[in-house]
Amino acid sequence: MLVTVIDYQSGNLASAARGLQLAAEQRGIAADVRITADPELVARAERIVLPGQGAFADCARGLRSVDGLEEAMLARVTQGAPFLGICVGMQLMAERGLEHGVTPGFGWVQGEIAPMRVQNARLPHMGWNELRFTPGAHPLLAGLAPGDHAYFVHSYALQGGRAEQILATTDYEGDIVAMVAEGNKAGTQFHAEKSQNVGLRILGNFLTWEP
Repeated sequence: MLVTVIDYQSGNLASAARGLQLAAEQRGIAADVRITADPELVARAERIVLPGQGAFADCARGLRSVDGLEEAMLARVTQGAPFLGICVGMQLMAERGLEHGVTPGFGWVQGEIAPMRVQNARLPHMGWNELRFTPGAHPLLAGLAPGDHAYFVHSYALQGGRAEQILATTDYEGDIVAMVAEGNKAGTQFHAEKSQNVGLRILGNFLTWEP
């Protein structure tokens, strides 16, 4: 199984690749996990992972600056390859981001990435926080229980999302979208690759997911 981790100079690539490789080993999956910016390799990928950290606009610009990379990724996902966005990679699935101006996203999930509305809590929302979801709601959540913790680092979050596209939330002075999915596309606002056993479970579920 060829799994491509999209390289657009966003950081966090090596840890995402390591997490995927470890999850594959735990499941007994023969996975060829590659960090790449090669559109031809992405066009052959059986699964695609888009990590991301930093600002929405910077990540979108970085992805779009590599000739043919975004086009190859979008085409392969349209063909049915399962996609997982992590942190800003998930945010890019939205219609637009409002960080450093208005930047178009992929438009896969409804809503926009806007500043988190908090009064007494600190930003960024950083550290471990519990996941809220309905057990059995999606294959990516298999083996997890409400209250399991994941590791977050962000100051912007999805707002105006559609309920049926939201898999899980967390509480940070109100509901914050933690996971989304639409068809063969899914995303985690938290860093799955830094979320220890919970993250490895999600990555392993992604590698076996048949949308």
